[in-house]
Amino acid sequence: MKEDYYDILGVSKDASESDIKKAYRKKAIKYHPDKNPDNAEAEEKFKKAAEAYEVLSDPEKRARYDQYGHQAFQGGAGGFGGGGMNMDDIFSQFGDIFGGGFGGFGGGFGGQRGTRRAKGTNMRVRVKLTLEEITKGVEKKIKLKRRVVAKGTTYKTCSTCNGTGHVTRIQNTILGRMQTSAPCGACSGTGQVIDKREPGTDAQGLKQIEETVTIKIPAGVVDGMQLKMSGKGNDAPGNNGVPGDLLVLIEEIPHETLTREGDNIHYDLYISLSDAVLGSSQEIDTVDGKVRIKIESGIQSGKTLRLRNKGIPNLNGYGKGDLLVHVNVWTPQTVSKEQREFFEKMRDDDHFKPNPNKSEKSFFERVKDMFS
Repeated sequence: MKEDYYDILGVSKDASESDIKKAYRKKAIKYHPDKNPDNAEAEEKFKKAAEAYEVLSDPEKRARYDQYGHQAFQGGAGGFGGGGMNMDDIFSQFGDIFGGGFGGFGGGFGGQRGTRRAKGTNMRVRVKLTLEEITKGVEKKIKLKRRVVAKGTTYKTCSTCNGTGHVTRIQNTILGRMQTSAPCGACSGTGQVIDKREPGTDAQGLKQIEETVTIKIPAGVVDGMQLKMSGKGNDAPGNNGVPGDLLVLIEEIPHETLTREGDNIHYDLYISLSDAVLGSSQEIDTVDGKVRIKIESGIQSGKTLRLRNKGIPNLNGYGKGDLLVHVNVWTPQTVSKEQREFFEKMRDDDHFKPNPNKSEKSFFERVKDMFS
């Protein structure tokens, strides 16, 4: 089981943004690869801290994590999740955490920056899912137009920075000679510039292709959730670049008769007065198809029948929700002369007079039970 992000950073669940940043900085300094050369355990802790910070430092991601846990960013075998972070993803955070004074892998603390590996741009797609697909999980094949490095494109070492990715300047100030280092503007810090490119490619040697991607979506996702497929975005120019990510936004298609609420599903069942008095068998919709349920004689309007485990699977694997069937007794708006005479006779009959007992719950009690 994956370790809790709050535990990794050593903060409480109500920790402030400042507390989270301080905790991450402390962990990053302690387990940085330059301070722990050839230490696989320290490197793993370094990566875990970075992954935890990536989620908890983002208000939207943190809210999803608090509600759904690790499953909010993972799609099982589909390749989703924060666990795909590499060292370039991690060091890209350091400008915010360490004020730009933290080097890349092998660069040391406060030292000269190493060559930055460029990362391609992310791509975003919206996937619409039915309630049935959300309940069972689904694979979706979509066509994407991605930008990739053309086969005939070659790159060479940047002559401005000699492949280091940064340029050093020395200035004379009132405090003496000061040395500053900044990313190379000629190669954007990658240490490479384009050498040859094929016709039909852009200035960076990239061309657009159409590709079919299979997206595995786990059961239980919610509307508005964003999943990530690492490395399925646009390529980055250069020999050492890494592709961007594919961000998949989930959109739930409203069902005609079923309404979702978290892991539970609601269904409004309308029955006649005769069925309420005599009892009946009714066919209702579920996410698995239609089923028949028994309506006991004398059932009251507003009664909620709970069908266990007929709802949505929990995204974190905690079972399934329920199907809540809300019974509504339909009162006829027009009646015949004979029907009117019948009900006139029954008006003063003791069997037709409201007589709720203590076991009959009020409307507010039913609402309370439904949300508890």
